[in-house]
Order: sequence, then C-alpha cells, then structure tokens
Amino acid sequence: MQLEFFEVPSPCVGVCQSNEKGYCLGCMRTRDERQDWIKLDNDNKQKVIKRCIQRKKRQKNMNKVSEVVVAQAESNQAEQPSLLDPPSKPKLVNDSDLDFGDFEL
Repeated sequence: MQLEFFEVPSPCVGVCQSNEKGYCLGCMRTRDERQDWIKLDNDNKQKVIKRCIQRKKRQKNMNKVSEVVVAQAESNQAEQPSLLDPPSKPKLVNDSDLDFGDFEL
C-alpha cells in the first residue's frame, strides 16, 4: 500500500455502541476488529477500514430502501378507499371540459 511510512489511525469516533448485527454504530467495525486493532499491521488495518466503508454504504442503502417501502405503504394506504364509503364521482369544473366529438348518435 502507499502510506507504509505512517501508522493507520483508528477509525473510532467515540460512539461505542453495537447495532443488531454487532457492528459499532460509530465506525462500523466488528468487536474482533476493534479488539485486535492494535495487533493488526497497516495493510490489514486498511482492509478493515475498506470493509467499514462498505458496511456504512450498505447501511445507508438499506435505510433508503426501508424509507421508500414505508413511504409506498403510507401512500398506498392513503389511496385505498374503504369499501364502506360511497363511491366518489368525478367532479366537473366546467361544462366546456366535456368533449363529445368522438360520440356518434
């Protein structure tokens, strides 16, 4: 790798809580990756950081997908009329909106 002269800094941001998959909410490292960080060489540290970036992107994509699904469910729910409601009739603004040119008598 390029920066072999410098030590790879820890990606920790001080938010040390795990999500349901066991990834840290702050840096997206697994428990083993956090514990073994000091023992890892620079090449493996960079690989861990790349995995963390991928996990973060995946999490953002999943959040977007879930937001879209929720929005679709809410919009479908709003559009679905009740079977108990009387059917609604379209309201005409003006009589000039009617076009009878296609009708034959």
